[in-house]
Amino acid sequence: MAQAMEGSATNSHGTDDPLSKLPTREGWSEPLVLYKNYWLRPRFAATIMRLQNTFEARHDDIVLATNPKCGTTWIKALAFAITNRSRYEFGNHPLLFRHPQEVVPFLEIPRDGDMTYVETLPSPRLLATHMPLSLFPNFLATCGCRIVYVCRDPKDAFVSRWHFEKKLHREHSIDFEAAFNMFSEGFSPYGPFWEHCLEYWRESIACPNKILFLKYEDMMSEPVKHVIRLATFLGVPFSIKEEEDGIPEEVVRLCSFDKLSSLDINQTGDMVRRGNIIVEKSVFFRKGKVGDWVNHMSQEMGRKLDCIVEEKLKGTGFVL
Repeated sequence: MAQAMEGSATNSHGTDDPLSKLPTREGWSEPLVLYKNYWLRPRFAATIMRLQNTFEARHDDIVLATNPKCGTTWIKALAFAITNRSRYEFGNHPLLFRHPQEVVPFLEIPRDGDMTYVETLPSPRLLATHMPLSLFPNFLATCGCRIVYVCRDPKDAFVSRWHFEKKLHREHSIDFEAAFNMFSEGFSPYGPFWEHCLEYWRESIACPNKILFLKYEDMMSEPVKHVIRLATFLGVPFSIKEEEDGIPEEVVRLCSFDKLSSLDINQTGDMVRRGNIIVEKSVFFRKGKVGDWVNHMSQEMGRKLDCIVEEKLKGTGFVL
């Protein structure tokens, strides 16, 4: 595990808060804290801690889980379109006017700082998270909700993460090689990457009715097949007539990278403004390509990361 130093965070009253007891390490755009074997941005760690005791799960919740930059925007769009297809026509669909990140809220990233927003959503709620499974609030982990997890080749995920960090934290630009070395060590937001994937994969094997484990690359190669599979898992399977009418194909077209990234609503304006951090809507659409890592890192770096991941997963039966 990466070497860390003890943090010294205090709350507004000057007394120690739980974060102050966590190991802290610098290197990314802001220091990360180590909470139950995962590196997190302090504000997200604090939110996750609060969720442990305050979040009230519902049995019909649907949770979309991903490591950062592993198809989060895409799976949000797909799940929203699938579960709401009887409510909207494709020609006048909310995804044509609202960013996918806006229609499915994150559990640990409160909207405008409002932790209670998700409580106001009607059932069944469609929620998202980057949390590893082991950090789920206890009741959420046991309530019988459905969880969809999307993993991705860590090389592509890293490259996408690096570009994302550069755009969000322009004043704290991270050297590519330094970021690669930290990621390879397991030190990155929500890392180690491979442990995050492994937790969900193991649970999907043990409880296939609870967790649907998907690979980004498989979804890209056969999107219609996986949209049909996703709808079935979510309890809203396509009827024979819907399949004959090409509704799964319509969902794929509506949620495609080319379609969503070309919309003005997804290219202009900001998602969040918080202090010096401005999250532009366009930052969630870069390329979405499988294998784009070859354009950014050497073959030697690619082999190094592959070997590290292979070693970390040895004996588990899981292959990234």
